Amino acid sequence: MEKIFDLSAKVIAEISDRRLKPRIPTAVLVKSALALFWARLGSLNALETVAAARFWKSWLGRRMASADTMGDVHALLNSDGLRAGIHSVYERLKRNKALPDIQGLGVAVLDGHESHASYRRHCTGCLQRTIHSEKKGDRIQFYHRNVTLMLAPGARPGHKAIGLLLDLEPQRPEEDEAATALRLLGRVLAAYPRAFDVVLADALYAEAPFFNFLAAHGKHALVVLKDELRNIYQDVLGLFKLVQPQKGRYRSRDCRWWDFPELVSWPQVKVPLRVIRSVETYAVRRQLTGEVVQETSEWIWVTTLLPAQASTERVAGLGHQRWDVENHGFNELVNGWYADHVYKHEPNAIESFLLTAFLAYNLFHAFITLNLKPQIRRGKPEIFWARLIAAQIHADAGAFTSARSP
Repeated sequence: MEKIFDLSAKVIAEISDRRLKPRIPTAVLVKSALALFWARLGSLNALETVAAARFWKSWLGRRMASADTMGDVHALLNSDGLRAGIHSVYERLKRNKALPDIQGLGVAVLDGHESHASYRRHCTGCLQRTIHSEKKGDRIQFYHRNVTLMLAPGARPGHKAIGLLLDLEPQRPEEDEAATALRLLGRVLAAYPRAFDVVLADALYAEAPFFNFLAAHGKHALVVLKDELRNIYQDVLGLFKLVQPQKGRYRSRDCRWWDFPELVSWPQVKVPLRVIRSVETYAVRRQLTGEVVQETSEWIWVTTLLPAQASTERVAGLGHQRWDVENHGFNELVNGWYADHVYKHEPNAIESFLLTAFLAYNLFHAFITLNLKPQIRRGKPEIFWARLIAAQIHADAGAFTSARSP
């Protein structure tokens, strides 16, 4: 990290907090949080149990701070410094040509995520909703939700690419997810003007402001279309019956594709749209009986990409890639990195810990994918390296404790 990204002097040095006379440098708290995520410890209390490890002396240059101090300082961190650190990692990877595009297109994936929910714990940044229950009646539930943008991994012969988490934006009270996404995209496009060409999103973002915003900034959208009430949906339903599909394949699936460009049935959108339908047939083996059956799924996407920019097959592949990125990016962050854990229930602390998790995720995957040789990686899942880091810290803490025991 120090050799390639100049971690201490460049990535972390820009991060500050709002303490007036700090006794513990901000960099100490941020580096401690990075180790917390790399080792997948899962909580500040778990981090504090290994505070006696000699590892912290070499990594931090001093003893580790307490769990309470970690939480309190993250509530005061300047999130812009964390975003600058993530951008610094992106710049280095871009200069090293480690972020190839996907057949000439840079692709980003937009997704909303609810981090946690509670009927008791709440803070000034919590959203609220009423949960109806026959047994317990109506109750107010408090929760946090954010919108995240991730750069999809590209493809280059002989090289394994990585996905990069770019930024997040917390959703505000009385605001929908699409409005949060536009605020996020405005900041990201200013910081990463050439990082991507097209944004993939689910059906929730099939709104005119979303398409118009991206078109005004020279970017394209590719969104799942599910709203049967829209005129454009009704128009293409009629066209599906009149036009014969083209045959194709996506992975092991036999596909029938319909492609209708230059549609103007959505007058609120200022640019022509293109609708693609994919009916896919694939074999599934039933787990209980072992019987192989044929199943069919149907997808409809609406995009501003022109046929000259992306073929039908390519658009269908990009549409499916949104699921791949969500499974290997967003879901991995939640299930494998404990990013949903509330390390301190305070709006700025929640945002700071998530951005630190993004930074840790990007650095970890850059190291595993781009630094380790294939022979070393072979046969070892990514969690192996996280457990190796954790084992180093725990073993060191245990040895130090034993040495001091009577």
